[in-house]
Amino acid sequence: MGWMIGAAGLVAAGLGLWGYMQQDRVIAADGEPAPVLVELFTSEGCSSCPPADALLARLDATQPVAGARVIVLSEHVTYWNSLGWRDPFSQEAMTERQRNYAEHFGLAEVYTPQAVVDGAAEFVGSDERAMLRAVEKAASAAKTPISIENAQIAGGEVRFAVRGGDGKAQLMAALAEDAAQSNVLRGENGGRTLRHVAVVRDLKEMGAGAADGRVLSLKAPAGSESLRLVVFLVDRRSGRVVGLAERTVGRS
Repeated sequence: MGWMIGAAGLVAAGLGLWGYMQQDRVIAADGEPAPVLVELFTSEGCSSCPPADALLARLDATQPVAGARVIVLSEHVTYWNSLGWRDPFSQEAMTERQRNYAEHFGLAEVYTPQAVVDGAAEFVGSDERAMLRAVEKAASAAKTPISIENAQIAGGEVRFAVRGGDGKAQLMAALAEDAAQSNVLRGENGGRTLRHVAVVRDLKEMGAGAADGRVLSLKAPAGSESLRLVVFLVDRRSGRVVGLAERTVGRS
């Protein structure tokens, strides 16, 4: 099927996450590592996706790029759902987001697994070499400081405020389950147990100039004990992420 491109395998030994080294350390203006957003478009119905899911989890856990604080989001698309297994984490909003990226990058088709780093680079999501290079490059770009305030679960939603930004960029907010897994019964991954990190359950545009401290909200999935709240500013012209923050939100 032309709109699903098989993923490349992990790159040869020698530039793995465990052995990656850099000559220069990139530090944000406040002395902290520069935040970098990595989005993975994936599906439990795609046999090429588990290696990319695993790479995303290692990237999240090991933070291998000096000077970068990698913030990850796993975005499950819907177009594999009719081919043997319906991904329980898939959302049409993620498919639409990926289609928008395809238009932005001039791609003829969408595919899984696809990684997008800071809205500036895209590649096969299991390509470790491309991932590390893209994260390193993104960490060197200046970002607008933003912060999350007063994040808490109230009823069936997470309420929060955002400070910072110049009001010109588009504010986005995502709420993700810290970890999730499925026992896949059918399809290309039938018989496997698949594990994911930072699975997006709600993602919304919050408008330009919304990072002014007013109360915002996202729908919280039922039963989740630990959630990741990610907010980011997107330059409307280039599509690049120009501000980024993350906070863990738990149920009291």
